Amino acid sequence: MSGRLIVKGGKVVQPHGIAEADVVAENGRITAIEAWGAVRRAEPGDTVVDATGAWVLPGLVDIHCDAIEKEVEPRPNTLFPLEMAFLQFERKLAGHGITTMYHSLSLGVGLSLRGEHLVAEMIRRIAELRKERAMIRHGVHLRYEVSHLTGFALAQQCIEQGLIDYLSFMDHAPGVGQYKRPGSFEKYVMKNQGVGPEEVKQIVAELQERRSRIDWGGLTALAAEARSRGIAVASHDDDSPEQVDRSKALGAGVAEFPLNLETAAYAARQGLHVCVGAPNIVRGGSHDRNLTALDAIRAGAAGILCSDYHPASLLQAVFVLKREGIPLEQAAAMASLNPARALGQHERIGSLEPGKLADLLVVRTVRDCPLVACTVVNGTVVMETRDYIDFAESSL
Repeated sequence: MSGRLIVKGGKVVQPHGIAEADVVAENGRITAIEAWGAVRRAEPGDTVVDATGAWVLPGLVDIHCDAIEKEVEPRPNTLFPLEMAFLQFERKLAGHGITTMYHSLSLGVGLSLRGEHLVAEMIRRIAELRKERAMIRHGVHLRYEVSHLTGFALAQQCIEQGLIDYLSFMDHAPGVGQYKRPGSFEKYVMKNQGVGPEEVKQIVAELQERRSRIDWGGLTALAAEARSRGIAVASHDDDSPEQVDRSKALGAGVAEFPLNLETAAYAARQGLHVCVGAPNIVRGGSHDRNLTALDAIRAGAAGILCSDYHPASLLQAVFVLKREGIPLEQAAAMASLNPARALGQHERIGSLEPGKLADLLVVRTVRDCPLVACTVVNGTVVMETRDYIDFAESSL
């Protein structure tokens, strides 16, 4: 880049408070955050963003979102080209204020997008596309279903080839995690795979047989190999303190979506980074009738927000928390600095501080809804939006 980026006149949300300040970046990094008017006049080649009256937040870091799967397959067995889905989706993400996305790809049931064939292709395609050009930072979060035995080799290969940035272990089965309630797993399978009661019985029987053959020692070694390469490891849907202990023994440093407050609090006490879903905050509760995320945050049992399946919810959740009395700098950190820290990236991204990469947002609110007016990644303005209204036609 030539010249500076100057974001003037905003309410800058920093790790320890909010200041009315100008943010200056050069060569992709923040060089100064100074009181309004302290920055000398813009010079030829500078890019100036007017943030008067707006919030200036760190770019959001989303460590768990599987929405890319819906971009590729918006309806069952209706696939769209991967390049088209990826390139168009990142424009949506920039508009939602997500400047770093760990795309969550599930190596799971072996059907459609969650089997080896398409997961492998998607991972490799993302790796290729992000090297060519990008609007935001892209990472890959591989969600490995532990009972999907044939997927182990692919998970191992992805780690060894440096194709993934985050690894989580899932165990979706009757009586486990989110399917602990009797019949809940069967209902889910019948709804999502379009099978009847007899077919689901066979699916369950085959799943339980595979679960009896899980190589837990091999999974522990897989997690150790990931960590040795700087890849963070997470558990998924822990439902008890005992499960947290098993996940921690497996190598997890992050606990995603614990199912109840007791488990979330225990995981936090054990030093795990606890992640809850932003849609849970926005909607006021879990769609699966599990832990209410706001309760966990108020109890100090959760410190990370992710968008889960709905990218627009991440920024909205930050401002919902603000309305609930949580300081904005604390709420913003849950969607930026804290997830960056959990994945070992906090020295580069996640907060507005001199020396860090200049990933930031200018946010204005409309009817209590935060809207991104400008997205900056690495000191480059990658997206700006403006409202339009023709007062002569406003009744149309």
